[in-house]
Amino acid sequence: MTENQTITSTLDAERAALLGQLAAARAALLTTIRGLTDAQAAERPTVSALCLGGLVKHVTAMEESWLRFVVDGAAAMTYDLPDGVTWADLAAGTAREVPRWSIEHANGFVLLPGETLADIVARYERVAAETARIVAAVGDLAAAHPLPAAPWNPPGASRSVREVLLHLIAETAQHAGHADILRESLDGQTSS
Repeated sequence: MTENQTITSTLDAERAALLGQLAAARAALLTTIRGLTDAQAAERPTVSALCLGGLVKHVTAMEESWLRFVVDGAAAMTYDLPDGVTWADLAAGTAREVPRWSIEHANGFVLLPGETLADIVARYERVAAETARIVAAVGDLAAAHPLPAAPWNPPGASRSVREVLLHLIAETAQHAGHADILRESLDGQTSS
């Protein structure tokens, strides 16, 4: 085996491992919604504002956003504020105008009128397939882009494709845990 074949084989194994872990975290999340009606998926069975359908929507949107970042860099994740609005205003809930991206983010945690669990799951499956396609096409998992300007990103920080995948795995797994608690609170079912 040549050196290039060894590098390619190792890279392919790493891609497969990362995508496999992401698929496992997705499966854990999706297990929690099995058998639910749209109404149950929209319920908030705990003091949290989270609902099961909203968690799947949120994880789908985050994965889609991060993969746009992999392809297009920070321009794919802009957090512009309206003129005269500061981050402090937004955090305090006193902003005279809320940016569209913030409204979309908040709506990502709930089932809106007309949304169905089946449609949300179908979108998640499309995003998962697109993630696999993009990761397969990336030449180097170490390729990085600067993170967009936002209070939660350190100034000047960047994130590689590998780090994006690790972040998605962690976030999806974390929300699968949240979903398990919500499902148990909803009807006593657990994912295990």
